[in-house]
Amino acid sequence: MNHDDPDLLSAARRLLPGITELRRTIHRTPELGTDLPRTQRTVLDALAGLPLRVVTGEGLSSVTATLDGARPGRTVLLRADMDALPLTEETGLDFASQVPGAMHACGHDTHTAMLVGAARLLHARRERLAGRVVFMFQPAEEAGGGAHRMIEEGVLRQPDGADVDAAFALHVTTRHESGTLHLRPGPLFAGSDRIRITVRGRGGHASAPHLALDPVPVACEIVQALQTMVTRTVSVFDPAVITVTSLTAGTATNVIPGSATLAGTCRTLSPAARQAARDGIERVARGVAAAHGATAETEFAEGYPPVVNDPDVTDLVTATAGRLLGPDGVHRLPDPVMGAEDFSYVLQRVPGAMAFLGARPPGTPAGEAPDIHSGRVVFHEEAMAAGAALHAAMAEALLAR
Repeated sequence: MNHDDPDLLSAARRLLPGITELRRTIHRTPELGTDLPRTQRTVLDALAGLPLRVVTGEGLSSVTATLDGARPGRTVLLRADMDALPLTEETGLDFASQVPGAMHACGHDTHTAMLVGAARLLHARRERLAGRVVFMFQPAEEAGGGAHRMIEEGVLRQPDGADVDAAFALHVTTRHESGTLHLRPGPLFAGSDRIRITVRGRGGHASAPHLALDPVPVACEIVQALQTMVTRTVSVFDPAVITVTSLTAGTATNVIPGSATLAGTCRTLSPAARQAARDGIERVARGVAAAHGATAETEFAEGYPPVVNDPDVTDLVTATAGRLLGPDGVHRLPDPVMGAEDFSYVLQRVPGAMAFLGARPPGTPAGEAPDIHSGRVVFHEEAMAAGAALHAAMAEALLAR
């Protein structure tokens, strides 16, 4: 049986008007974090009428919907995130955000609409399915670890005790041509940690710095020293990215403050690189501060682990997408992306893969389209047909393994 025939893509294109309307409805009213009551209601209404077993979250506005195939078999999970970002939309679209300071700038509205489309496609092909498909609609990917919280609430365990056997997810991007797929085995996204360094000196009058111990130049020197530390103590073949995004100090132009605070992020792809970076950050901060007679306290807040694609599932995605999209529609990424994604929590427990779906508007040169997390990002909506079809094709392929 051919589980990813071209008819699936044709069927997805016929559903595209409804998928697009759903996406635009969600886009107009973005919600943040774990509490997404309007988005949850929209998803529930979109799934109404399908023979799905639907469960909503207890501590967050999640939706878990399960489709049983005609025969027993494996259990596979397809995931979409639903939360937006706290930034102001600047696209000028007719369906732009109506919520001040909130926007679906990471494409989660497209993810949600594509997964609803996949549910409709698989329902129409239910008689050929052996097993069941879990549709995971997740809040709080941007912050809050919604995937981890859904796992705690049982998204990977069926009521009869069966575990999810494999998982798949898509993430749209304007970095690639619309309708193309991009992935790699092994690390795809980095793990992320938050850093906070407090430099303590001695305050005084700005006209007499020699009588004080100014923490501001010490903090500035730490920022520079961290970049040198990375290039000299962390392997280029197992990289780390350390970025200081905030330096806070002082209350007046004529007052030397008693302390300065640095904050930022550390991105790594392995436990070894994470530990090496942490050790280096603490050593550099303490040592640079001590050289000036100051002190430095370093705090780490562990973020999402790396997204690591299973090699066998990655090969299956590549083959399935190649038959669905054509040989020129699938590309192997040479390098990971140093962003972070909490689908990592699912892949820590279940073999699976995540892939990037290109959604750059046609006619926009590569590298010139605003990227995700920009208030000006615009996604090519026709790519959602490929995404919905690929979700459905991967469910069938994973069930047939």
